[in-house]
Formats: sequence, C-alpha cells, structure tokens
Amino acid sequence: MDRVRFLTPDEVAERYRGEISPGTLRNWRSMRVGPSFVRIGKAVLYPIAELDAWDEQNRVACRASKRLIEP
Repeated sequence: MDRVRFLTPDEVAERYRGEISPGTLRNWRSMRVGPSFVRIGKAVLYPIAELDAWDEQNRVACRASKRLIEP
C-alpha cells in the first residue's frame, strides 16, 4: 500500500529553496490560494502529490521547451 507523504510548511519552504516562506504559505492558506493542504488539529501538512500537481499547474512553457516535448 502506498503511503501518502506530507511536508510541513518549513519543509515546503525548503523544497522551493526559500522562495516561498512559511509566512507566505500561512497568508495563502488564509486567502485560500496556493497549494492544497491538510489540517489535522493545529498541524498543517502539504501532500507531496498536491505540491507536484501545483507545480504542473504553474509550469510556464516556452517555445523552445515545446520543441523538446513534441515527438
């Protein structure tokens, strides 16, 4: 059985090399924007699969990249 893996806000900030801070994540949660999260009691966790999906939604394709993707 596959286990769902989660990251804490600090780990999410590390994943994005500090470009998104835990404070920004907190603000986004209050505005209901940004990646999906799970709240268990006071703990806030981000499913890694949701972060991967959020990355894909925010991907910017350039013309040169399209040539590499097309068969």
